[in-house]
Amino acid sequence: MLADGKTYVIISMEEINMPITTATSLRKTLYKTLDGVVTYGEPITVTSKAGNAVIISESDYNALMETVYLTSQPGVLKEYKEAKKQDKKTYKKYDPKEEW
Repeated sequence: MLADGKTYVIISMEEINMPITTATSLRKTLYKTLDGVVTYGEPITVTSKAGNAVIISESDYNALMETVYLTSQPGVLKEYKEAKKQDKKTYKKYDPKEEW
């Protein structure tokens, strides 16, 4: 968590191999491009003189926001790391009738 009290997810563009297009080219292929983003979940980088932007599907955006929210909650990352260390053989099967 940073001094402003927020947690940020930082993704290096070098790690993600996504298509890149210019804003001018995007205008010509907007519907086809959006269809690819939504149908295949393939993000696209759009470059312009003002800077770059990334287009992602709504479901990918929602998943990203959920991840940001969950990782910003105190103790969640610690609990996640501890859970990852557990032996999967000791996991208890989910029982919807079980009271929490």
